[in-house]
Amino acid sequence: MVWSAEGEQEGTFCVGDDIPVLITDRGGLIWTAYGDEGIYGGHPESAAGLAGWSAEGRAVWAPEGRLPDVPLEGCTAATEDEWVWLVWYSGSSRGGTFLTRITPATGEVTSWRSPVRDPDGFAVRGRRAVLTRRVHNQRSTEVIRAELIGDTWSVTERGSVRVPGRVVKYCGQGRDGVLWLRAGDTWLRVEA
Repeated sequence: MVWSAEGEQEGTFCVGDDIPVLITDRGGLIWTAYGDEGIYGGHPESAAGLAGWSAEGRAVWAPEGRLPDVPLEGCTAATEDEWVWLVWYSGSSRGGTFLTRITPATGEVTSWRSPVRDPDGFAVRGRRAVLTRRVHNQRSTEVIRAELIGDTWSVTERGSVRVPGRVVKYCGQGRDGVLWLRAGDTWLRVEA
């Protein structure tokens, strides 16, 4: 369902099955990263692993062979200026976790190996990023800072943060350099 800023329903459509990651960009496009049950479950909208959609439900972007591997599971997502970042991992033997930056205006794709395996939160500002990994059903999360040095994202700092409530899976999204992390009934703000 698509809702206006005023809270009115504007439309409904299907963008596939098993969607652990969904984010919108500044232009109103919808970006999804699917889980394995969606990718391999026979739903045509989920099969590519990652996708971009118009607010009317029209497919506007697909990987089309431009990824370093085949996606198996979406982890998290972020926006930064005109870019959308989808974080996902592969199920192949050469796989790993990847940070994929998409330029919606051109469809251009750039992917890097993630410095953190299976993060559940991600925000980026320029060449700096913050990633989180939850401690399941606990009141803490691991916060990892990274920097893009040359063509490689490298960890620059690791720490653990106590939070006011349980951190649940798929609880963080990045918006223009700020990671919004849900913990219990509270949203925490972590700068990249």
